[in-house]
Amino acid sequence: MTTPPPPSGPPAWDGPPPLGAHPIQRNLIDEIRGLPGRISVRWRLTLTYGALFFVAGALLLMVMYVLVGQAINAGWGSNVFLPFGAPSDLVDQFQTWYAQQQQEVIAVAKAELLKRSLMALFGVGILALILGYVVADRALRPIKKMTGTARKLSETSLAHERIDLKGPDDELKELADTFDAMLTRLNTAFDAQRRFVDNASHELRTPLAINRTVLEVALSDPEASDDLKVLGRTLLGTTARHERLIEGLLLLARSERELSVRKPVDVQEVAKTAVEQLAPFADEEGVAVEYDLHPAATTGDPVLIERCVSNLVENGIKHNIGTSGKVWIRTGMVDGGAVVQVANTGQHVPAYEVESLFEPFRRLNADRVQSAKGAGLGLSIVRAIVRAHGGRVTAVPRDGGGLVVTVRLSGAGATSGAS
Repeated sequence: MTTPPPPSGPPAWDGPPPLGAHPIQRNLIDEIRGLPGRISVRWRLTLTYGALFFVAGALLLMVMYVLVGQAINAGWGSNVFLPFGAPSDLVDQFQTWYAQQQQEVIAVAKAELLKRSLMALFGVGILALILGYVVADRALRPIKKMTGTARKLSETSLAHERIDLKGPDDELKELADTFDAMLTRLNTAFDAQRRFVDNASHELRTPLAINRTVLEVALSDPEASDDLKVLGRTLLGTTARHERLIEGLLLLARSERELSVRKPVDVQEVAKTAVEQLAPFADEEGVAVEYDLHPAATTGDPVLIERCVSNLVENGIKHNIGTSGKVWIRTGMVDGGAVVQVANTGQHVPAYEVESLFEPFRRLNADRVQSAKGAGLGLSIVRAIVRAHGGRVTAVPRDGGGLVVTVRLSGAGATSGAS
């Protein structure tokens, strides 16, 4: 029974949790001031449309209230015709009563008009919010499509998918066409760069193979001097490092392209194969490898996924503390996705240095200088392979030294990467 994978305590797929920060105390005024920044553009447009419609309706209501009141006053005559010869005191009393009744009826009519108008304004205001939301959603739909395409392409190797917005030649279509043109230029530039690396690596393999053959023939000569043999073995080691560097560049160029092979893959089997293949290397370095492997199905290129896991395990063995070092590897399904995590003991890794380790030719405390432990392409290849599969790779410093690297891939049958 193996010990739980690091960090110490309950296993956490993303490594040690961050330290609990003290919450910032904010008063009501600060919350109100920060409210606009937390409202989406769709709701801001909806509230703007509703407010404008409400203000316009309120102004219209005031105007209609005044005009209707004037119309009632003008249409309701103030003269009263009584039979000829009626007493004057009776005429005065009747006119006074009539004027009071007129004012009361007009006041009741205006009040009822105002009441019903306010109710109608409230109902129309709710309808305005609903229509405003629909209009805002329709207006933002092209932007949402552009955002989705940009997010999808940012996680892949710039596939040939484009926004290709249909519609009138307005500002949004001009923006989408400009974005498509920019993607095309970027895709062309990246393809040219990858082809250059690919072609250069292929061209360099031939002279290195010739050099290795010549050196091996020279070392096999029984009449070769000791100095010549020492020099030959040194040159063979240098040639081997150059060959590994070129193989890494070829794999990096290949992994940054679109996937040409998509098959069901069980990361558990891939990790088991990687552990078996690297067991002699771990024994040679005196590093103990412990694993906790569970089924983790995904879809992708089996060769690239195997290289990804092998690089993680190999890095964990290389960058360790020596004979008492350990490497932990585990696989499983988390939230419907396949996850593989590799952790190792080793020297302390500052948190601000973690992200730079994924850049090509970067090594901790030995940037572009020491190459005894590799060419500095291991984690770069891992990130390129994971991105090609539409996954995500994260790394955090391990408590006590070392690194915890977590790779998340989509579950089997899910669409990943670029198509």
